[in-house]
Amino acid sequence: MKKIAIVLIVFILCSSHDMYLKMETYFLSPDTDATIQLYNGTFNKSENVIDRDRMQDASLVGNGVRTQVENAQWSEKDSITLLHFRTKDVGTWVAGVSTAPNNIELTAEDFNNYLEHDGVLDMLDQRRKNEQLDTDAVEKYAKHVKAIFQVGDEKTNDWQTKLGYPLEFIPLSNPYDLNTGDTLKVKLLRNGEPLADQLVYTDYKGTKNEHTHEQHVNNTASHDHEHTNGDTTEHTHSNNTDQPKKETHSHGNSEEHTHDHDAEEIEAHAHTSGDQLRTDSDGILNINLEADGIYYLRTIHLVNSQEEGLTHESNWATLTFEVTHGHGEDTHVHTHDEEGGIPSYVYWIGSFVLLGGLFFWFNRKK
Repeated sequence: MKKIAIVLIVFILCSSHDMYLKMETYFLSPDTDATIQLYNGTFNKSENVIDRDRMQDASLVGNGVRTQVENAQWSEKDSITLLHFRTKDVGTWVAGVSTAPNNIELTAEDFNNYLEHDGVLDMLDQRRKNEQLDTDAVEKYAKHVKAIFQVGDEKTNDWQTKLGYPLEFIPLSNPYDLNTGDTLKVKLLRNGEPLADQLVYTDYKGTKNEHTHEQHVNNTASHDHEHTNGDTTEHTHSNNTDQPKKETHSHGNSEEHTHDHDAEEIEAHAHTSGDQLRTDSDGILNINLEADGIYYLRTIHLVNSQEEGLTHESNWATLTFEVTHGHGEDTHVHTHDEEGGIPSYVYWIGSFVLLGGLFFWFNRKK
Protein backbone atom coordinates (compact mmCIF):
# COMPACT_ATOMS: atom_id res chain seq x y z
CA MET A 1 0.00 0.00 0.00
CA LYS A 2 2.85 2.37 0.85
CA LYS A 3 4.41 1.92 -2.58
CA ILE A 4 1.08 2.56 -4.30
CA ALA A 5 0.51 5.67 -2.19
CA ILE A 6 3.96 7.02 -3.06
CA VAL A 7 3.38 6.36 -6.78
CA LEU A 8 0.05 8.15 -6.65
CA ILE A 9 1.47 11.14 -4.79
CA VAL A 10 4.28 11.51 -7.34
CA PHE A 11 1.74 11.06 -10.13
CA ILE A 12 -0.52 13.79 -8.78
CA LEU A 13 2.35 16.22 -8.16
CA CYS A 14 3.84 15.62 -11.59
CA SER A 15 0.63 15.51 -13.63
CA SER A 16 1.30 17.61 -16.71
CA HIS A 17 -1.02 19.08 -19.25
CA ASP A 18 -0.47 18.73 -22.94
CA MET A 19 -3.01 20.63 -25.00
CA TYR A 20 -4.77 19.32 -28.11
CA LEU A 21 -7.46 20.45 -30.51
CA LYS A 22 -9.56 17.33 -31.10
CA MET A 23 -12.56 16.38 -33.22
CA GLU A 24 -14.80 13.32 -33.30
CA THR A 25 -14.27 13.33 -37.04
CA TYR A 26 -11.92 15.49 -39.11
CA PHE A 27 -14.12 15.06 -42.21
CA LEU A 28 -16.98 17.57 -42.20
CA SER A 29 -19.75 18.59 -44.58
CA PRO A 30 -19.99 22.18 -45.85
CA ASP A 31 -22.35 24.64 -44.18
CA THR A 32 -23.00 22.56 -41.06
CA ASP A 33 -22.57 23.15 -37.32
CA ALA A 34 -19.40 21.62 -35.90
CA THR A 35 -17.46 21.46 -32.62
CA ILE A 36 -13.75 21.27 -31.83
CA GLN A 37 -12.69 20.08 -28.36
CA LEU A 38 -9.78 21.74 -26.59
CA TYR A 39 -8.19 19.16 -24.28
CA ASN A 40 -5.80 20.18 -21.53
CA GLY A 41 -4.27 17.05 -20.01
CA THR A 42 -3.51 14.19 -22.38
CA PHE A 43 -4.87 13.23 -25.78
CA ASN A 44 -7.35 10.89 -24.09
CA LYS A 45 -8.41 12.95 -21.08
CA SER A 46 -8.80 16.66 -20.36
CA GLU A 47 -8.08 17.71 -16.79
CA ASN A 48 -9.37 21.28 -16.84
CA VAL A 49 -10.81 24.00 -19.07
CA ILE A 50 -8.83 26.93 -20.50
CA ASP A 51 -9.95 30.46 -19.62
CA ARG A 52 -10.54 32.78 -22.55
CA ASP A 53 -8.11 35.35 -21.15
CA ARG A 54 -5.30 32.77 -21.41
CA MET A 55 -5.78 32.57 -25.19
CA GLN A 56 -3.55 34.97 -27.08
CA ASP A 57 -4.90 33.65 -30.36
CA ALA A 58 -7.75 31.42 -31.49
CA SER A 59 -8.13 31.19 -35.27
CA LEU A 60 -9.89 29.32 -38.05
CA VAL A 61 -8.30 29.36 -41.51
CA GLY A 62 -10.12 28.36 -44.69
CA ASN A 63 -10.12 29.40 -48.35
CA GLY A 64 -7.24 31.78 -47.72
CA VAL A 65 -9.02 33.69 -44.95
CA ARG A 66 -7.99 33.68 -41.28
CA THR A 67 -10.89 34.37 -38.90
CA GLN A 68 -10.51 35.16 -35.21
CA VAL A 69 -12.69 33.04 -32.95
CA GLU A 70 -15.08 35.10 -30.83
CA ASN A 71 -15.56 34.54 -27.10
CA ALA A 72 -19.21 33.65 -27.67
CA GLN A 73 -18.14 30.60 -29.68
CA TRP A 74 -16.60 28.94 -26.62
CA SER A 75 -18.33 26.87 -23.95
CA GLU A 76 -17.33 24.24 -21.38
CA LYS A 77 -18.49 20.75 -20.65
CA ASP A 78 -16.97 18.97 -17.67
CA SER A 79 -13.23 19.63 -18.05
CA ILE A 80 -13.29 20.19 -21.83
CA THR A 81 -13.32 23.58 -23.56
CA LEU A 82 -15.54 23.54 -26.69
CA LEU A 83 -15.27 25.67 -29.82
CA HIS A 84 -18.51 25.92 -31.80
CA PHE A 85 -18.49 27.06 -35.42
CA ARG A 86 -20.25 26.58 -38.72
CA THR A 87 -18.34 25.16 -41.64
CA LYS A 88 -18.39 27.30 -44.74
CA ASP A 89 -16.98 26.42 -48.16
CA VAL A 90 -15.26 23.17 -49.01
CA GLY A 91 -11.53 22.94 -48.46
CA THR A 92 -8.76 21.89 -46.09
CA TRP A 93 -9.11 23.98 -42.93
CA VAL A 94 -6.82 24.81 -39.98
CA ALA A 95 -7.76 25.61 -36.39
CA GLY A 96 -5.24 27.03 -33.94
CA VAL A 97 -5.00 28.18 -30.32
CA SER A 98 -2.00 29.84 -28.65
CA THR A 99 -1.87 30.65 -24.93
CA ALA A 100 -0.16 33.51 -23.15
CA PRO A 101 3.00 32.61 -21.19
CA ASN A 102 2.65 31.62 -17.55
CA ASN A 103 5.25 30.98 -14.83
CA ILE A 104 5.59 28.06 -12.47
CA GLU A 105 8.06 27.36 -9.65
CA LEU A 106 9.28 23.81 -9.17
CA THR A 107 11.58 22.13 -6.71
CA ALA A 108 14.59 20.37 -8.20
CA GLU A 109 12.96 16.98 -7.64
CA ASP A 110 9.66 17.99 -9.25
CA PHE A 111 11.45 19.61 -12.19
CA ASN A 112 13.58 16.50 -12.80
CA ASN A 113 10.48 14.29 -12.62
CA TYR A 114 8.71 16.55 -15.11
CA LEU A 115 11.63 16.35 -17.56
CA GLU A 116 11.78 12.59 -17.34
CA HIS A 117 8.07 11.88 -17.42
CA ASP A 118 7.27 14.32 -20.24
CA GLY A 119 10.18 13.21 -22.35
CA VAL A 120 12.22 16.44 -22.21
CA LEU A 121 15.30 14.26 -22.17
CA ASP A 122 17.83 16.71 -23.61
CA MET A 123 17.38 19.16 -20.73
CA LEU A 124 17.51 16.32 -18.21
CA ASP A 125 20.82 15.15 -19.70
CA GLN A 126 22.13 18.71 -19.63
CA ARG A 127 21.26 19.09 -15.94
CA ARG A 128 22.89 15.77 -15.19
CA LYS A 129 26.11 16.65 -17.03
CA ASN A 130 26.28 20.11 -15.43
CA GLU A 131 25.51 18.68 -11.96
CA GLN A 132 22.34 20.78 -11.68
CA LEU A 133 19.95 18.05 -10.59
CA ASP A 134 19.70 19.73 -7.18
CA THR A 135 18.79 23.14 -8.65
CA ASP A 136 15.21 24.42 -8.36
CA ALA A 137 13.50 25.91 -11.42
CA VAL A 138 11.22 28.78 -12.37
CA GLU A 139 9.84 28.12 -15.82
CA LYS A 140 7.87 30.33 -18.19
CA TYR A 141 5.74 28.21 -20.51
CA ALA A 142 3.17 28.65 -23.28
CA LYS A 143 1.23 26.23 -25.50
CA HIS A 144 0.43 26.35 -29.20
CA VAL A 145 -1.93 23.80 -30.75
CA LYS A 146 -3.31 23.13 -34.22
CA ALA A 147 -5.76 20.81 -35.97
CA ILE A 148 -6.14 20.28 -39.72
CA PHE A 149 -9.53 19.07 -40.97
CA GLN A 150 -11.27 18.55 -44.31
CA VAL A 151 -14.61 20.13 -45.31
CA GLY A 152 -16.21 18.43 -48.30
CA ASP A 153 -14.11 16.75 -50.98
CA GLU A 154 -12.22 19.64 -52.54
CA LYS A 155 -8.71 20.22 -51.16
CA THR A 156 -7.22 23.70 -50.67
CA ASN A 157 -3.76 24.95 -49.66
CA ASP A 158 -4.74 26.30 -46.23
CA TRP A 159 -3.05 23.31 -44.55
CA GLN A 160 0.31 25.04 -45.10
CA THR A 161 -0.72 28.27 -43.34
CA LYS A 162 1.80 29.51 -40.77
CA LEU A 163 -0.08 30.92 -37.80
CA GLY A 164 3.04 32.63 -36.49
CA TYR A 165 3.12 30.81 -33.15
CA PRO A 166 6.46 30.62 -31.26
CA LEU A 167 6.48 26.84 -31.88
CA GLU A 168 4.49 25.36 -34.74
CA PHE A 169 4.16 22.17 -36.82
CA ILE A 170 3.77 22.74 -40.58
CA PRO A 171 3.00 19.74 -42.86
CA LEU A 172 4.92 19.71 -46.13
CA SER A 173 1.95 18.19 -47.98
CA ASN A 174 -1.79 18.05 -47.44
CA PRO A 175 -2.57 15.21 -44.98
CA TYR A 176 -5.86 14.68 -46.84
CA ASP A 177 -4.04 13.90 -50.08
CA LEU A 178 -2.43 10.94 -48.28
CA ASN A 179 -3.73 7.57 -47.15
CA THR A 180 -2.81 4.81 -44.75
CA GLY A 181 0.63 3.48 -45.66
CA ASP A 182 1.95 6.83 -46.84
CA THR A 183 4.55 9.03 -45.13
CA LEU A 184 3.86 12.64 -44.13
CA LYS A 185 6.77 15.05 -43.83
CA VAL A 186 6.27 17.73 -41.16
CA LYS A 187 8.48 20.73 -40.42
CA LEU A 188 8.83 22.15 -36.90
CA LEU A 189 9.32 25.92 -36.69
CA ARG A 190 10.65 27.94 -33.75
CA ASN A 191 9.91 31.65 -34.23
CA GLY A 192 9.43 30.96 -37.92
CA GLU A 193 12.76 29.15 -38.39
CA PRO A 194 13.34 25.36 -38.72
CA LEU A 195 14.09 23.74 -35.35
CA ALA A 196 16.70 20.99 -35.72
CA ASP A 197 17.41 18.03 -33.44
CA GLN A 198 14.18 18.42 -31.46
CA LEU A 199 12.50 15.44 -29.81
CA VAL A 200 8.94 14.88 -31.07
CA TYR A 201 6.47 12.21 -29.99
CA THR A 202 3.88 10.89 -32.45
CA ASP A 203 0.98 8.51 -31.95
CA TYR A 204 -2.51 7.80 -33.28
CA LYS A 205 -5.91 6.76 -32.06
CA GLY A 206 -7.52 4.10 -34.23
CA THR A 207 -10.89 4.81 -35.79
CA LYS A 208 -13.89 2.49 -35.78
CA ASN A 209 -13.02 0.73 -39.04
CA GLU A 210 -9.25 0.87 -38.49
CA HIS A 211 -7.00 -1.07 -40.84
CA THR A 212 -3.26 -1.08 -41.25
CA HIS A 213 -1.50 -0.60 -44.57
CA GLU A 214 -0.44 -4.26 -44.57
CA GLN A 215 -4.05 -5.35 -44.36
CA HIS A 216 -4.94 -3.25 -47.39
CA VAL A 217 -2.01 -4.46 -49.50
CA ASN A 218 -2.48 -8.13 -48.61
CA ASN A 219 -6.24 -7.84 -48.95
CA THR A 220 -6.70 -9.41 -45.53
CA ALA A 221 -9.24 -6.75 -44.69
CA SER A 222 -11.97 -8.07 -46.97
CA HIS A 223 -14.83 -6.42 -45.19
CA ASP A 224 -18.26 -4.93 -45.37
CA HIS A 225 -18.25 -1.63 -43.52
CA GLU A 226 -19.72 1.79 -43.76
CA HIS A 227 -17.47 4.85 -43.78
CA THR A 228 -18.95 7.50 -41.52
CA ASN A 229 -16.32 10.20 -41.85
CA GLY A 230 -14.16 9.18 -38.95
CA ASP A 231 -16.61 7.87 -36.38
CA THR A 232 -14.40 6.80 -33.50
CA THR A 233 -14.46 4.43 -30.58
CA GLU A 234 -12.74 4.79 -27.25
CA HIS A 235 -9.52 2.83 -27.60
CA THR A 236 -5.93 3.76 -28.20
CA HIS A 237 -3.04 2.35 -30.18
CA SER A 238 0.69 2.71 -30.07
CA ASN A 239 2.71 2.81 -33.27
CA ASN A 240 5.04 0.32 -31.59
CA THR A 241 2.45 -2.29 -30.77
CA ASP A 242 4.88 -4.65 -29.07
CA GLN A 243 6.25 -1.93 -26.81
CA PRO A 244 4.40 -1.01 -23.62
CA LYS A 245 3.27 2.58 -23.36
CA LYS A 246 5.14 4.66 -20.85
CA GLU A 247 3.30 6.86 -18.39
CA THR A 248 4.80 10.34 -18.24
CA HIS A 249 3.66 13.40 -16.37
CA SER A 250 4.78 16.79 -15.24
CA HIS A 251 3.61 20.27 -14.46
CA GLY A 252 1.15 22.15 -16.64
CA ASN A 253 -1.20 25.10 -16.54
CA SER A 254 -1.56 26.92 -13.26
CA GLU A 255 -5.36 26.87 -13.42
CA GLU A 256 -6.69 25.23 -10.29
CA HIS A 257 -7.92 21.68 -10.73
CA THR A 258 -8.26 18.55 -8.66
CA HIS A 259 -7.16 14.98 -9.34
CA ASP A 260 -8.94 11.87 -8.17
CA HIS A 261 -6.79 9.09 -9.62
CA ASP A 262 -6.31 5.46 -8.80
CA ALA A 263 -3.58 3.12 -10.00
CA GLU A 264 -5.61 2.01 -13.06
CA GLU A 265 -5.85 5.59 -14.33
CA ILE A 266 -2.10 6.17 -14.50
CA GLU A 267 -1.72 4.43 -17.86
CA ALA A 268 -4.47 6.61 -19.35
CA HIS A 269 -2.27 9.66 -18.68
CA ALA A 270 0.65 8.62 -20.89
CA HIS A 271 2.43 11.54 -22.58
CA THR A 272 5.22 9.81 -24.49
CA SER A 273 3.45 6.86 -26.08
CA GLY A 274 3.98 6.03 -29.73
CA ASP A 275 7.12 6.89 -31.68
CA GLN A 276 9.97 9.07 -30.43
CA LEU A 277 11.46 11.01 -33.36
CA ARG A 278 13.98 13.80 -33.90
CA THR A 279 13.81 16.57 -36.45
CA ASP A 280 16.66 16.63 -38.95
CA SER A 281 18.94 19.58 -39.72
CA ASP A 282 16.07 21.24 -41.66
CA GLY A 283 13.59 20.76 -38.83
CA ILE A 284 11.80 17.96 -40.72
CA LEU A 285 10.55 14.61 -39.50
CA ASN A 286 8.79 11.73 -41.28
CA ILE A 287 5.48 10.43 -39.89
CA ASN A 288 4.61 6.88 -40.97
CA LEU A 289 0.83 6.72 -41.42
CA GLU A 290 0.64 3.02 -40.67
CA ALA A 291 -3.07 2.70 -39.85
CA ASP A 292 -6.39 4.50 -40.10
CA GLY A 293 -6.79 6.92 -37.22
CA ILE A 294 -6.42 10.36 -35.69
CA TYR A 295 -2.73 11.23 -35.52
CA TYR A 296 -1.24 13.55 -32.94
CA LEU A 297 2.22 15.09 -32.60
CA ARG A 298 3.58 16.72 -29.45
CA THR A 299 6.83 18.39 -28.44
CA ILE A 300 8.21 20.61 -25.65
CA HIS A 301 11.05 22.96 -26.54
CA LEU A 302 12.73 23.87 -23.25
CA VAL A 303 15.79 26.14 -22.95
CA ASN A 304 17.69 27.93 -20.21
CA SER A 305 16.51 31.50 -19.67
CA GLN A 306 18.52 34.63 -18.92
CA GLU A 307 15.36 36.59 -18.07
CA GLU A 308 15.31 37.95 -14.54
CA GLY A 309 13.45 35.70 -12.12
CA LEU A 310 13.46 32.72 -14.52
CA THR A 311 15.66 29.69 -15.00
CA HIS A 312 13.93 28.18 -18.04
CA GLU A 313 11.46 28.93 -20.84
CA SER A 314 9.39 26.37 -22.71
CA ASN A 315 6.98 26.29 -25.62
CA TRP A 316 4.69 23.33 -26.17
CA ALA A 317 3.22 22.42 -29.57
CA THR A 318 0.78 19.79 -30.84
CA LEU A 319 -0.84 18.95 -34.18
CA THR A 320 -3.77 16.63 -34.94
CA PHE A 321 -5.29 15.33 -38.19
CA GLU A 322 -7.02 12.19 -39.45
CA VAL A 323 -5.89 9.57 -41.95
CA THR A 324 -7.98 6.96 -43.77
CA HIS A 325 -7.22 4.30 -46.35
CA GLY A 326 -7.85 4.84 -50.04
CA HIS A 327 -10.20 2.82 -52.22
CA GLY A 328 -8.02 2.23 -55.28
CA GLU A 329 -6.62 -1.07 -56.54
CA ASP A 330 -3.41 -0.41 -54.63
CA THR A 331 -5.08 -0.43 -51.26
CA HIS A 332 -7.76 -3.03 -50.76
CA VAL A 333 -10.73 -4.67 -52.41
CA HIS A 334 -14.24 -4.77 -51.02
CA THR A 335 -15.44 -8.33 -51.64
CA HIS A 336 -19.16 -8.49 -52.26
CA ASP A 337 -19.45 -12.03 -53.69
CA GLU A 338 -18.24 -15.27 -52.19
CA GLU A 339 -14.95 -16.38 -53.67
CA GLY A 340 -15.50 -18.92 -56.43
CA GLY A 341 -19.29 -18.47 -56.22
CA ILE A 342 -21.79 -17.65 -58.98
CA PRO A 343 -22.04 -13.89 -59.69
CA SER A 344 -25.29 -12.36 -58.43
CA TYR A 345 -26.32 -11.09 -61.87
CA VAL A 346 -26.73 -14.76 -62.99
CA TYR A 347 -29.42 -15.24 -60.33
CA TRP A 348 -31.25 -12.08 -61.50
CA ILE A 349 -31.26 -13.22 -65.16
CA GLY A 350 -32.40 -16.70 -64.16
CA SER A 351 -35.24 -15.23 -62.07
CA PHE A 352 -36.52 -13.13 -64.97
CA VAL A 353 -36.37 -16.13 -67.34
CA LEU A 354 -38.29 -18.28 -64.85
CA LEU A 355 -40.97 -15.62 -64.29
CA GLY A 356 -41.32 -15.10 -68.05
CA GLY A 357 -41.69 -18.84 -68.64
CA LEU A 358 -44.37 -19.18 -65.95
CA PHE A 359 -46.27 -16.18 -67.42
CA PHE A 360 -46.38 -17.73 -70.92
CA TRP A 361 -47.25 -21.18 -69.52
CA PHE A 362 -50.28 -19.86 -67.59
CA ASN A 363 -51.49 -17.81 -70.60
CA ARG A 364 -51.23 -20.82 -72.90
CA LYS A 365 -53.20 -22.93 -70.44
CA LYS A 366 -55.99 -20.36 -70.46
